[in-house]
Amino acid sequence: MGGRFRFESSSEALLHLVEVAYAGLPPHRLPMAVPEFRVELRLVPRQASPCVAEPPPVQTQSGAGLLCGVMDASNYVVLAPEQHRALVVASEDMLSHPYHLRYELIEFAVFTLATRGLGLIPLHGACIGRQGRGILLLGASGSGKSTLVLQSLLQGLDFLAEDAVFVQPESLLATGVANYLHVRPDALHFVDDDETRRWISQAPIIRRRSGVEKFEADLRQHHGGLAAGPLELVGVVFVSRQAADDPDVLLSPVSGDEFAARLSASQSYATTQPGWHRFEQRLMLAGAYQLCRGRHPRDSVDALRRLLD
Repeated sequence: MGGRFRFESSSEALLHLVEVAYAGLPPHRLPMAVPEFRVELRLVPRQASPCVAEPPPVQTQSGAGLLCGVMDASNYVVLAPEQHRALVVASEDMLSHPYHLRYELIEFAVFTLATRGLGLIPLHGACIGRQGRGILLLGASGSGKSTLVLQSLLQGLDFLAEDAVFVQPESLLATGVANYLHVRPDALHFVDDDETRRWISQAPIIRRRSGVEKFEADLRQHHGGLAAGPLELVGVVFVSRQAADDPDVLLSPVSGDEFAARLSASQSYATTQPGWHRFEQRLMLAGAYQLCRGRHPRDSVDALRRLLD
């Protein structure tokens, strides 16, 4: 993600979770000085009354140069962005919730430090590309982004990120963490290759806060193209669940005013970040499109491929 992260802990279990999340990823370097970020991981004793079901959601607080994400008194993150440092505290019983511990505590620290320390715009979306050029994919939950990303990977495009994309506003260079792909079981209906179907269907199943269950397929264990470096965005595509009126014409341009409204509505957190307006201007110049559904997700990949030519 453009920075060097050093994780420190006396807990082998917590360091193992870091390895599970970030080992084997291609190193991404942005055209800037490379800062070092330090993340301390601290394991504390089991809670007296542990949460046996789903852990409580993270609540954020900020002040005095600090940013905090708190689940409860024994599970929280404290960040000092100016010092490039973070403390992640987790109780022993949280080890039975590795998905929440990784994504809502450890990832909270990593992504926030990278965003603040590197001046990146954090986006909820996906990104695929080819030969250093990338397309930002945005869309509501259930629009089919993950299925589209899976098909893009199977059709030979490079995978950058599926859920969180970070963009340098001036250069439009995008980076992310290409560790997992989260797909619904029905996405397998469009996968013809038996090996790929086995790889995904044997992956662990995670449960989102929304209640949606998805396979968590480790991309580092499958033959596919992970983006070797940051991708320069050449356009943004709003993925729609709506079927195309003409199945041979899936892409349609989005006007400037509509683009600004849709982008802001889909990225409420990012709009508050320094550099947002410059990012919005640069992305508008790159081009914005809506992608409707065709006969098969492969048709959508073909449409995206033409934008990358």
